[in-house]
This record gives sequence, structure tokens and C-alpha cells, in this order.
Amino acid sequence: MSADELRQAFLDYFADREHKILRSSPLVPEGDATLLFTNAGMVQFKEIFTGRQQRPAARATTSQKCVRAGGKHNDLENVGRTARHHTFFEMLGNFSFADYFKSEACAMAWDFLTKTLELPAERLWITIFETDDEAQRIWTQEIGVPAERVLRCGEKDNFWAMGDTGPCGPCTEIHWDRHPEASGDPLADDSRLLELWNVVFMQFERNAEGELTPLVRGSIDTGAGLERLAAVLRGEASNYHTDLFLPIIEGTAKDGGVAYERSDRPEDVALRVIADHARATTFLVADGVLPGNLGRGYVLRRIIRRAIRHGECLDFSGHFFAAACDRVITRMQVAYPELKEARELILKVAENEESAFRRTLDRGLALLEQAFAGLETGDSLPGETAFQLYDTYGFPLDLTRLIAEERGLGLDEDGFEAAMAVQKEQSRGALGVTGTGAVFHELSGRIPATEFIGYPDAIGDGLGLSGKGEVVALLQEQMEVDQIRAGAKGIALVDRTPFYGESGGQIGDAGELQWPGGRAEVHHTGKQEGLHTLEITVIEGDLAVGCGVDQQVDGLRRQKIRANHSATHLLQAALQEVLGDHVGQAGSAVGPDRLRFDFTHFAALTPDEKQAVEAHVNHWVVANHGAETVVMDLDEARSAGAVAMFGEKYDEEVRTVRLGPESFELCGGTHVSRTGDIGFFKIVSESAIAAGQRRIEAVTGSDAVGVVHQTERDLAEHAGLLKTSPAQLGDRIRGLQGQLKAALTELEALKSEVRSGQSTELVDQAQELDGIRYIAAHLPDTDGRSLRELADTLRDRLGEGVVMLAGDKGPKAFLQIAVSKELAGRAHAGQMIKALASHIGGGGGGRPDMAQAGGGNPQGIPTALEAFPDALRASLSS
Repeated sequence: MSADELRQAFLDYFADREHKILRSSPLVPEGDATLLFTNAGMVQFKEIFTGRQQRPAARATTSQKCVRAGGKHNDLENVGRTARHHTFFEMLGNFSFADYFKSEACAMAWDFLTKTLELPAERLWITIFETDDEAQRIWTQEIGVPAERVLRCGEKDNFWAMGDTGPCGPCTEIHWDRHPEASGDPLADDSRLLELWNVVFMQFERNAEGELTPLVRGSIDTGAGLERLAAVLRGEASNYHTDLFLPIIEGTAKDGGVAYERSDRPEDVALRVIADHARATTFLVADGVLPGNLGRGYVLRRIIRRAIRHGECLDFSGHFFAAACDRVITRMQVAYPELKEARELILKVAENEESAFRRTLDRGLALLEQAFAGLETGDSLPGETAFQLYDTYGFPLDLTRLIAEERGLGLDEDGFEAAMAVQKEQSRGALGVTGTGAVFHELSGRIPATEFIGYPDAIGDGLGLSGKGEVVALLQEQMEVDQIRAGAKGIALVDRTPFYGESGGQIGDAGELQWPGGRAEVHHTGKQEGLHTLEITVIEGDLAVGCGVDQQVDGLRRQKIRANHSATHLLQAALQEVLGDHVGQAGSAVGPDRLRFDFTHFAALTPDEKQAVEAHVNHWVVANHGAETVVMDLDEARSAGAVAMFGEKYDEEVRTVRLGPESFELCGGTHVSRTGDIGFFKIVSESAIAAGQRRIEAVTGSDAVGVVHQTERDLAEHAGLLKTSPAQLGDRIRGLQGQLKAALTELEALKSEVRSGQSTELVDQAQELDGIRYIAAHLPDTDGRSLRELADTLRDRLGEGVVMLAGDKGPKAFLQIAVSKELAGRAHAGQMIKALASHIGGGGGGRPDMAQAGGGNPQGIPTALEAFPDALRASLSS
């Protein structure tokens, strides 16, 4: 059975038992500030288990993408060296949300393993929590597992908790006996039992005092690693020797000119590391994570660099990592079609990161050699140095350790771990995600999600700008209140509303609420836990819970937002048309006055590219395509070609927006009725925001016309300053540039004449020291470049001798020393300049025949000139 067949068999088994198959959630947890990456199947259901979200079904099953490469769960350094450590893996799971419990969960797990997969029951062992007599009874009496094969373990191994407080409970695990011929306690040998399946019984609620209260109805959370099951089914001792990894390993081995021997030699470890890290990179980039210096981006960059560094022991003729990622896409795209959609981006990220890292490798190795220079055999490389290599240059710790061992040196790993702990804290603070306020968690548990009636032709005026509703909750300072009095501010929640709640990059609506005897201004509408939050100021009357309100959205503001939002869709299509399919949305902000669009790309747009993008968008605007919005199944939308934002989590049913033949996206925002309503599109700026990410800011409609008018006014003003017309401004500037160049050439010729005169005078004033002629002079208002040219001239005219010149330009001071070739073996310009540089508050250096220094203390120049004879004498005597 292939791994793909195994994955499908698992999902089908539970689907046949009334479980709803749900797609894997993205690797970036949505709205969870506690996790770097999704690291278990239950992460997407956390709020359901805590009762803060409604369950999608009573039973569910998934194959969840997971990454463990940072924070508490960090398997990075073990990857490639052990049989089962991975940064990326798939977790198979079945879940019961207060539906079935222990008996059914254990029975289905056992049935799937022993009947569907036909694993021999005599090679399976069970562990349970030490006091869970119910689990003991289920396994031995209901399922028929011999009592001697059910082992009791403590809280560390067989009790699960979501956190210090909240849902928790005992768990039971099913293990595969890797050495069935062995006797004695199987738990005494760490290498004997391999955990295949973990079944968590969520049956308690733990409070802040640590007390456990039984839940009214328990839930089930299970996890079974796909890679482990695949290895067991194939009779392999290592996960790397399954069809999930071997195509990547063997293809990379061929590229690297080696054979994969399934051993622990460096080449084989490197091949396993590359395969694993290519899998993690491919899936992370497809889910919207890009390499960077903080948080998730930092972890991804380290993963990529670790793979590239391990590839150094293989004989690649060029870059290799993008090819490894491409093999991952080929191997996994059927199960995860988002990989195929993001292929161009994934390969560009891999190629660019490898190119950039190889440019830093030499600097990292040089730093390591410098650190080794001061150490003797038996010494230890400082942990801070090892961490700098790890953090800045991407050197894996095991690589630094290996190089140190080759030199007979140790490694201060405690110091490394201390530096790593500091970095982890900084990284954890830079996740860029925040949790949702507890008050909205609580409200969402008892108030239905807000019904949005703001789409055109929905309800009310047909434009989606007005509608009636009932106030279901009021908040002031994050506390529920019964009413908000006139003149006070607060938040109103209405059961149904035309006010769009800020989400998907689109700003929330503003407008007005009215009720008998009162009205309130709506400043902004947010969205929390499916609830639209209207931020209001009550103008007159008191607003109370249960009050019916007439709602009116600011129509002009909404129209400008709609135009800008639709323009972002056309902009993405235009960028892909001009730059390539690797372009994907990395973020956006749509307001009434402008739009901002962040996208994946690796170079600044040229003027021609920007003009081409604008031309495409405006062509589609003029075409006046009608907008079509259709709600459909997510898989159907993807199959139809709808563009999704990388890493975004979508419901099973999605809203799609089509703007002519060019743009088809998943989107819940408000849009124009026809592209012509956008009016006109103009890019205001284009800039870099991170490695591999660019940002465009643009305007539409009358705001775009205003930008053009301002540009015309600026051109007219600038042309007037140069006494020409805007049409002739370019010719006028080129003419002035020619005149300036000629004037500068003439000025340089005059300066040369002056310097020639100066040089004659200075040579005539040369002094002697121990039979050697020298010049020491201060030339005010002279920079370093001019000093260097004059010193070179003076040296030639002086003959055998030494020239020392000092100059200043504003707050900066400069020193220049030139030694004739006849004296270069006796007097050293570099040594002399270092001795004198401190007088001008700076530093310097150079060759024996020419050296220079710079500093910020021009007042020290006279002292430096006075000290020069002593510096010359010291250099001659050395």
C-alpha cells in the first residue's frame, strides 16, 4: 500500500463511519499567538474543544499538515540522523466533538489497524493512564486485547492537557513492537515500541487551582503519523525509506553524483536532511510563509540554509535545492493541490535563498577560522560564536561541532543554548498574530454569527447599504452593558447588518444607526469571532439591548472602498500577467482613499513593468466587465480556477468574485457592479517590505485623477523654474547637464593647475630627517581623494622621500602618507598612518607605499603634523 493509498484509506474508513472529511488547515495557525506552526491535528479544532466555536460536524477526520521546527516542539537538529524525526509531517486524525467516546474510539483504531491495514495483533501493545480502569476494561473485555499487553503509564506519557487550564484527560496509545522476539518489559527498552496511534479522552476541565471537573460529554482527539504507519506497512525501520521520501532522496542523490546507501555516512545524512527540509520549505511557502529574519520567516530561512549547507558534501554542479522542492511538488500535489498552484513561487524562493546564502558562506567560514585562530587543542569554541554562525550564516550546530572536532576543539553548547533561548523569546514576540478578546469568545458562544445583508440585491434597498436589525449586545471598555447613553461611546452588536466588518484586507464600513428617539454615528465596523462589531457614538437618546435599529451605511465611502477592492483583484491579475505566475497576494489594505497590495516578487518593478501593470488594469476597467459573485463549494471553486490567498483558511463553502475573464478569486468583500465603476487606476508607489515581498500603493477614480493633476502641476512648476515648457523639460535638463559637465571639467583643469603650483611650492619647502627628505603640510578644504592624488604627484616630484598631507572638509579630517618605492622597504606608510590617526579621532591603514586615515576631529591636524617626524623615525628604526 502506497502512502497516498494509506492516507485515503484512513479518511475513507472514518467517512464510512459518519465522519466528515475536512481539509488540512494551513501551517500558520489562524488567530493563535501561542504557536509558530500548526503542529498537531487538533490545532484547527482547539476553539471547538474549548466550546468557543460551533462544531462543523459531530465527527470529523483529517490528514493535517504539521511542522515542528521552532519553540517547544523543535526536531530540527535530529532530522536526518534518526529514523523518525521530521520538520514536516502529516498527522492522520479522527475527532469526536461530544459525540462518541472511549469505547468507539478504541474500537475503531484497533479495527483500522488490524483489519483494514492487516497489522498482526500480536505485535501491538497498548498503554493507558495509570488510573484509567475504564480504558483497561475496554481494551481487555470489549476489544479482547490480552491483559498482559495493556501497560499502565504515568501522567508524563499518558495524560494530555491543552494548557495549564482547560480541557484535558487521559490518553491511550497503540504501539508497534519492533522486536517481537524480545522478552521482558517492553517499556524498559526505548527502541522496542514505536507509537502508532494516540487517542486522547477529553473528559475533564482543569481550573486555575488544578482541580479537575468531569465534562458533561467527553470528546475524542486522535493522532497517527502517516510517515510512521507507511514505514511499518512497508516493513521499513526508517520513515525515510518510504515512498514519501525516496523519490526526493534518490533524485537528489543522482543530481549530487552519489548513491544513497541507507547508512549514517555524511552523504546519506545530507540526502535525508535535504529531502525533509525540501518538504517543509515547499509546504510552508505554499501556505504563505516567506524567508525572513523574524518569527516564522526566520525558521524557514534556517531550514533552507541548513539543507544547503548539508549539500556541501555532495558533488552538485550548481544549485540543487529548487530541484528538490520541485520533486516534493510532483510527489505531493495530488493530495495537496495548493502546491501545484504555488509552484513558481516555491521554486523562486528556493533558488533565491540558495543564491543569497552561498554569498554569505565564505564570510561565515572566515569568521570560524578567525575564532579558531586564538584557540589551542582542547579548548572550546565559545557558544556565542557558534550561535552567531547559526543565526547569521545559517550554520547548523552539528556542522560547527564537526569542524571544531576536526581541529581537536570542543564546543560550548551551554553558551549556544543560552544565546538560542534569548533568540527564541525575541522570535516568539514577533509572530505577528494576536488572539481574539475573551469577551468576544464568550459572546460567540451564545450569540449567533452576525447575518451580513450588505451585498447588493441582498435585503433592504437593493444596494446593500441599509437594513433593519436588533441590538443583541452592547459593550463599553470590553464589558457588556445593558445600554449606552447619549454622548457615550461603545460597541453595538446587531443580529443582521449591512455594515461590512473589517476582514480580508477591506476596512470596515461607517454610517449611522437610528431608532425611535435616538441615533448613533458608526465610526468603524470590525469583525470578531463571526460577530460584526459596530463602534459607535450615541448622538441622541439611549441605545439599549433589544432595541430595533435602522442602519444606513455611508454610500459614497462604501463605493470608493468597493472600487479600490475590485482594483486589487485586477492588480493581482495584471501583476501575474506582467511578472509571472509566482506572484501571489501576501496581504492587502483597502480603504476609501487608497489601496495597498503586498505580493511575492524578488525585484523592484522597472518603469516599463509598472506602466504595463497600469495599462492592463485600465484596459480591463475600460472594458467595463460585469462582476459576478457565486457561492460554491471550495473544491469546486479551486477546480474552476479561483485564486486563493496563500495560507488562508477558508470554509467549505466560499464566495467567489469574477471580474471579466481576467480575474476570478475567493473573496467575501464588497465589489463594484462593473469594472468601469473603478473609473481609473494609478500606481502611487512600489517598494520592498521584506525579502521576496513587494508593496504597491495605488488610487482609483477621482483620487487617481487627482494624482495625475498634481503630477501635471509639479511638472509645470519645475519647467517654469527652468524657463521652459513641460514638453521641453527633458531637453532643457539634458542641456543643463551638458553645461554642468563642461563647467566641472574646466574647474578640474583649474584645480590641477593650482595643485601643480602647490606641489612646486611644497617640494621647495621639503625638510630632512636622518638624510631623508619629507613633506608635511596641511591643505584646508581638501578631501581625501584630492589629498591622495596630490600625494601621488608630490612623491613623484620629490624623488626618494616621504609625503604626509592633512586635509579637512567640514567636520571630517583626512591624513595621507606616500612613500617612494626606494624607501618602501625601510619606512611603512600603513604603520605611520595608524600611529597618527588617533590625533584626528579616527583610524586608518594601507600599504607600505600608500596609506590613508579619516576621522571626525579636524582640530587634531596640527598635532598630527607635529607628531609625524617621530612616527617617521620610529618606522625607519623598526
